[in-house]
Amino acid sequence: MIRRHKKIIGSDPFTIQEGSFKDGNFQGKFRRDWVEGAYTPTERGEETVGNKLGASFMAWVKFGAVFLLIVLLGRLGWLQVVKGEYYRDMANGNRLRLEREQANRGIIYDRNGVPLVHNVANFLLYCIPADLPKDEVQRNSLIDALANLTGRFDAEEVKAAVRKLDASQLEFYQPFFIADNIEYEKALKIKLEAPSMPGFVLSNASRRSYVLPSLSFSHLLGYTGKINPDELAADRSEYSPIDYLGKAGLEKSWENEVRGVAGIKQVEVDALGKEKKVVSETIAVPGNNLILAIDAAAQQKLEAIMANHLQKMGLKRAAAVVMDPNNGEVISLISLPAYDNNLFAKGISKSDYSKLADSADLPLFSRAVAGEYPSGSTIKPIVAGAALQENIISQFTTFLSTGGLRVGQWSFPDWKGGGHGVTDVRKAIAESVNTFFYYIGGGYENFTGLGVDKIVSYFKKFLLGTRLGIDLPNEGVGFVPSKEWKEAVKKERWYVGDTYHIAIGQGDLIVTPLQVAAYTMFFANGGTMYRPHLVKELTDPNGNSVRKVEPVVISKDILSPDNIKIIREGMRQTVTSGSARSMSSLPVEAAGKTGTAQWSSKKDPHGWFTGFAPYDNPEIVITVLVEEGKGGDISGTPIAREFLQWYFGEYKK
Repeated sequence: MIRRHKKIIGSDPFTIQEGSFKDGNFQGKFRRDWVEGAYTPTERGEETVGNKLGASFMAWVKFGAVFLLIVLLGRLGWLQVVKGEYYRDMANGNRLRLEREQANRGIIYDRNGVPLVHNVANFLLYCIPADLPKDEVQRNSLIDALANLTGRFDAEEVKAAVRKLDASQLEFYQPFFIADNIEYEKALKIKLEAPSMPGFVLSNASRRSYVLPSLSFSHLLGYTGKINPDELAADRSEYSPIDYLGKAGLEKSWENEVRGVAGIKQVEVDALGKEKKVVSETIAVPGNNLILAIDAAAQQKLEAIMANHLQKMGLKRAAAVVMDPNNGEVISLISLPAYDNNLFAKGISKSDYSKLADSADLPLFSRAVAGEYPSGSTIKPIVAGAALQENIISQFTTFLSTGGLRVGQWSFPDWKGGGHGVTDVRKAIAESVNTFFYYIGGGYENFTGLGVDKIVSYFKKFLLGTRLGIDLPNEGVGFVPSKEWKEAVKKERWYVGDTYHIAIGQGDLIVTPLQVAAYTMFFANGGTMYRPHLVKELTDPNGNSVRKVEPVVISKDILSPDNIKIIREGMRQTVTSGSARSMSSLPVEAAGKTGTAQWSSKKDPHGWFTGFAPYDNPEIVITVLVEEGKGGDISGTPIAREFLQWYFGEYKK
């Protein structure tokens, strides 16, 4: 048998230059330096190319093979036994996904059924990091394309955030927010190109649109926004990373009632994370509606009146509270300047936010609820009531006002040069006679006044220095000073001058407009303080009543009915012959108290007015504060007068 080899040319040591086999013998030319050990004819006439390996080398090969087999079996055991459940969950996650369906938030209405907010369509883009392309170049290309298309997010920020995600963590399989409020045409294009964008999902959720006949509604309604990591960490079970929740105002304080219950949809997805079919679904339940005590017409009118007066005075900052003294319902709540909360609901830009946050007038600040100011003379009804209750004075007690008092080298003046003459408690309230309150507060010569401890105790009975519990976030506390506080903080003893100051609403005493309105309510209704509240009822999506918000008494029986009557008469006299005489032309009888609050040696004092009407059967308590308004009779009273004129005139008719 002859087997021919074709001629192969090359430098390889295994190259046969020329030759053939005949009857088992090789005939031809070959390289002697290796072929003698490489070609050995077998008995069956077959030739084998090989190499003789030593026994030691083969032992190492066997050892290596056994070692690799042990490592492979160990790794397989680790994956199957120790991490089996984890990877089964991951596999199921690639096949089955739970998707949350956002529930529509409840609508907020005023007391007359006027809607103050709507839910509108909101196209939201998010991704599932586990479904994104593993190739970073491809993934970044998709992110760049979506950023250019939507114009709603920074591509580099998203890329960096995705790179930081750990594939072994839960967040890798949860929705990751990209952008919202995408325009319809752009959303449609994204939807059409969805098959070529693995991992990205376009969702049709909803967002809030606030109906703002006047901007002052923003402080009481607040706004919603995307949940942040801290909020999500506080309650993972109720929210997903792409959910929205209340950030301020009623949207925040009533979040649990208005948010509803999210729906859950279990879907089967393909390798790209795209939905193939729905396995099961629980329908979302809309949130409850809020029926407010707020009267939208009164809110709008009062804001317009305040804005007009502020413009005339060249001022910008003011606050007002209007309440029903018979139950604590807040009818109007104004803080100026205000802002458009739709900017936040749509996703406020950095430049727009900076304008609001950096403004010296603090438009984001709710002055009516959180603002803290010296009370000025609006505190005098409480001090007079305390002196009557403690039998320091009677309704017939009088003091002679000649322009103020002098203690040593210190002078404590009346606001009126030459004084007010002989003054009893009613006149002292009506004309805001400082001398009278110096006497009953700190005493003078042989007359012993209340003293700081009793004054402080009555301030606390009227809930000064504490939150009243209004259903809004960030309520201010105010501050009631004391001897102990001054000694501990200022390292000074308490002087009689300090008592004189807090007796007329100056010094370190600080109150909020809401607190002033609340203690005015006490005198208006004859002795009860109710918790101020904005929401009066909750209804379901069909309009059926879920719960009525009942009035809550927070303080009462501080003064006797007789003493309350005396204070009321003094507040009535404020309107008939005192510092608020301009209100005597109202269509109903009113009562009140003006205040001028010193707070700076270089700037004008704040102007206060607080009062109620009608006098015999009060329906309205109104408190107005104008920052740097010079005096209550100059700034606060004209605003209150014009509003009450409208309310009991044109509006009631």
